[in-house]
Amino acid sequence: MAGRSIRQRHAVGIGEKLPQRGVGHWFSRFSQRTAGLVGSPWAFVVAVALIVTWLLTGPIFGFSDSWQLIANTVTTLVTTLMVFLIQNTQNRDAKAIHLKLDELLRAVPGARNEFMEAEEEDLDEIVREKQIVDRADPVPPAHKGEERQAPKVPSGNGKTRH
Repeated sequence: MAGRSIRQRHAVGIGEKLPQRGVGHWFSRFSQRTAGLVGSPWAFVVAVALIVTWLLTGPIFGFSDSWQLIANTVTTLVTTLMVFLIQNTQNRDAKAIHLKLDELLRAVPGARNEFMEAEEEDLDEIVREKQIVDRADPVPPAHKGEERQAPKVPSGNGKTRH
């Protein structure tokens, strides 16, 4: 396996999946689960409880430098680790969304395939291409500051009154 190229190792048929293994797979699963847990309301409640506990222990420890240092150290370490976990989850989600959008562009007959790799381009090029798409749109969305007229929707349930 060591002598095979990356392309050869990843050569699988349509509908087949690569075997899920290795540190990358483990980290992706771990980061997804952790991000899901940390993003829950219960994690917020636990964080508030820890902060309140820390504040209540202040008088016990005389608001010492060690007491503050522990809080600062724990906060810094947790924040640093969470940045990596959340970034991994967002990168994975973004790549999956781009894959799905690319597949939709390939499937739609009138879609312009030249926009399929827009995420790889500079911001100036993305803005230029957005202008191209906007010019081609027969009913563009309202620009900032302009009001759009809401479609007239009949009130009631559609039944006539007698």
